[in-house]
Amino acid sequence: QVQLVESGGGLVQPGGSLTLSCAASGSIISISFMGWYRQAPGKQRELVAIITGGGTTNYLDSVKGRFTIARGNAKNTVYLQMNSLKPEDTAVYYCHAHIATISTSNYWGQGTQVTVSS
Repeated sequence: QVQLVESGGGLVQPGGSLTLSCAASGSIISISFMGWYRQAPGKQRELVAIITGGGTTNYLDSVKGRFTIARGNAKNTVYLQMNSLKPEDTAVYYCHAHIATISTSNYWGQGTQVTVSS
């Protein structure tokens, strides 16, 4: 059984910073890519950032230059450094990973709330 556990959400003022963390645990053989999605009230879930096992990254246009995704040294963790936060970044942020165990599946974290407000 695989679990993704997120941490680091909270309330921050516009222009502030937050770092989200996600750790995968369980009977993991390999992780091909990890990423962060977000879903604001009344909107569809959208991909914010993704990083492959080789370190290739991709970002939602609206967060480029402000957010940075990185894998941890253990490769089962992923971080999202969010700078210059805007009210429109307010959403529930979900960690996602494509993980091989005895099969290969997509896994999701439980979500962490990020609220940007003065």
